[in-house]
Amino acid sequence: MEEKQIVRKISLIGILGNLLLSCFKLIAGFAGGSSAMVSDAVHSFSDVFATLIAFAGVRISEKRADREHPYGHERFECLASLALGLILVAVGLGIGAQGVLSIVSGTYRDAEPPTLLPLIAAVVSIVSKEAMYRYTMHYAKKLNSAAFRADAWHHRSDALSSVGSLIGIAGARLGFPILEPLASVLICLFILKVAYDILKDSISRMMDTSCGSETEKKMAEYIASLPGVERLDLLQTRTFGSRVFADVEITVHRTLSLLEAHDIAESVHDGIEKTFPEVKHVMVHVNPCDGEDEPNPSA
Repeated sequence: MEEKQIVRKISLIGILGNLLLSCFKLIAGFAGGSSAMVSDAVHSFSDVFATLIAFAGVRISEKRADREHPYGHERFECLASLALGLILVAVGLGIGAQGVLSIVSGTYRDAEPPTLLPLIAAVVSIVSKEAMYRYTMHYAKKLNSAAFRADAWHHRSDALSSVGSLIGIAGARLGFPILEPLASVLICLFILKVAYDILKDSISRMMDTSCGSETEKKMAEYIASLPGVERLDLLQTRTFGSRVFADVEITVHRTLSLLEAHDIAESVHDGIEKTFPEVKHVMVHVNPCDGEDEPNPSA
């Protein structure tokens, strides 16, 4: 219940915050004569859809396993992250194309210098979007949510976009109008870099990538330390959305009864899931040691 409340809270703050900020930036851009601020406002509007996608992805991923999805729905969160990355690519290319077109055509020379209002809007956007980034990322780490991590980076990309707008608007007011379309191109590059990182992470999570050598090392050391485990023969992990599945093979002494060997396997299974919260399920296979192996003193 606590996780569901956190998800709703993050989503509500993201949607309402972006709507209010987008409207303010759009009004400031048109009223103040700043094309960079209008582009920035469009970017903020895309954050509304990004948060909605993240919310939907997380809620679907929380659904229990069913007949059609016996391993659960965690990968829906990866799909949400993938969608967020593609939205960022589209927004970034659109902003960059507008800036390049303005530079090539030379229309920036005829534009009136922007007023002070877009400059104020850029400062407000930088502060508010950086705060939203930190807030969302804090809870994304707490929930181990790839979708909300992507949403947090979407907020950060908007803050970077506003930094570019601030530079471009300030430069145009100081008599360097070309800085405004150049700022749009710079914003495009920042956004595409963030989009690349999000897409790379989401695709990796969908490809049964291991949970990482550091986590696997800690897991192997933990398994080897358990009473009754003579040797760890195999440890394989794969990420499934924001969760991890593990396949383990252990060796136990050949003189143990089936019930004793089963109890050791159960202790490995339960211990891993309790010690490593990101692990959703462990499959444990037991091998008998050969006659020359000595029992583990800890058994």
